[in-house]
Amino acid sequence: MRVLLDTNIFIYRETDHIISYDLQQLLSVLNKIQTELLIHPLSLEEIRGDQDIRRQAVMLSKIGAYPLLEMPPAPEEDPEFFNIIERKDETHDLVDNHILYTVYKDAVDFLVTEDRDIHKKAIKLGIDNRVLLIAEALTVFHGHLQKDSIIIPPALELKPIHNLNLSDPFFDSLKEVYPEFDDWFKKIKREGRKCLVNYKDDDSIGALLVYKLEDEPIDAIPKIPRKKRIKLSTFKVAHFGYKIGELFIKLAIDIAISNDIPEVYLTHFIQPDDRLVELITEYGFQHVGTNSREEAIYIKELFPKPTETKGLLPFDITKLYYPSYYDGAAVKKFIVPIRPQYHSRLFTNYKDRQIELAESAGYFIAEGNTIRKAYICNSRIKSIAQGDLILFYVSERRQLISVGVVEAVFGGLQNYRDIIKRVGKRTVYSVNEIQSIARKPSLVILFWQYWHLPQPLSYLRLKGMGILKGPPRSIMQISEKDYSLIKEAGDINERFTIN
Repeated sequence: MRVLLDTNIFIYRETDHIISYDLQQLLSVLNKIQTELLIHPLSLEEIRGDQDIRRQAVMLSKIGAYPLLEMPPAPEEDPEFFNIIERKDETHDLVDNHILYTVYKDAVDFLVTEDRDIHKKAIKLGIDNRVLLIAEALTVFHGHLQKDSIIIPPALELKPIHNLNLSDPFFDSLKEVYPEFDDWFKKIKREGRKCLVNYKDDDSIGALLVYKLEDEPIDAIPKIPRKKRIKLSTFKVAHFGYKIGELFIKLAIDIAISNDIPEVYLTHFIQPDDRLVELITEYGFQHVGTNSREEAIYIKELFPKPTETKGLLPFDITKLYYPSYYDGAAVKKFIVPIRPQYHSRLFTNYKDRQIELAESAGYFIAEGNTIRKAYICNSRIKSIAQGDLILFYVSERRQLISVGVVEAVFGGLQNYRDIIKRVGKRTVYSVNEIQSIARKPSLVILFWQYWHLPQPLSYLRLKGMGILKGPPRSIMQISEKDYSLIKEAGDINERFTIN
């Protein structure tokens, strides 16, 4: 991104050598998002023409670090431009027009200026959304900063890459596949990039996710057009049995959502019996091509177009476009009561849960890392089917909190071994707990975790809305009208719902 700086933004108590605090903040933000900052050559000439030698020297010292815009377009031969704005012969107005023309002709993406006349002209030209005051620019560009405000388990650390030990044996296989890995690693350290890392008990690296926010085309044959994306630059797990790969996918999606980014992708040399390919394709990454290095390119879309979901079954939408999901009238909706201890273990990314002792010691609750989970109860309900929505009501909290999409349902199970076969490694229930539940006919629901309601709904609120008559003791179906009320009151993001 290219941003032109009008020199008037540097004028702050002109005889001083300092710049305003807001400008300092803006320049810091622009530096963090790796913006190309430029000065127009005519702005430099205008300063050099200042008769106040001391002021001239101060201004030149302030802008000296910024490169000049090379061969900027000139408006003199563009009658259309001057049909919109008035042409004047004053030197200052000439400079202003040239500065503004660079935005008008898309030579730069944005202009930052405190000149009110330039802003008035920008409105006439229809480019006022790209001509910014310092305060406006702070707001606009702060939104481009990478946001890492996601909930991660204590066993993972979000840290700068320069804190990693490149001699760790974890990196050996990466160095074999990528001969230039050492040079690339040094480069991203200097860029101040961050990563998610897990350490084993012996302090060696057990898992690593290096990611990057991009807004550029993807090197592919044919080239994939420019778009905002999260690139998973390094995605490797050597600490098996804890569902860390699934957790990485979930966290990458969370980072994309918090930064309003519609796609996540990675490149990968496919190996025989490739675990990574099996994992990412299970959660909707699609093979879209190959790059010049002959790496396969896998992209996951988060916000599908209506044409992409038309004709798909509800659960197919979940598999292909998670975290988007179908919530129209073709699927039923249920409130599912759950005890707080099971909710806490199932949904380890819920912000208000109590962290368990093992987590504090640096261990995972493996089942909490998963996207696909299992719920067990003694309900005799038979109407739940694949694709239906389940809304978890936490009994002691007396709140409706979490949302899931049903993958499969198994009812009438009376042998705990049959239950264990169905839930596999996706349950947070111990064998003793499963044996206790299995004393009565049991129901197993396999589901995909989606959201926690931004606004959890209390029992009293649900009762006041006419959705509940009393605390739910077993799974209960709700109407489309009731779901619509929950969706609105719970502040479910409709960008992810397809109906």
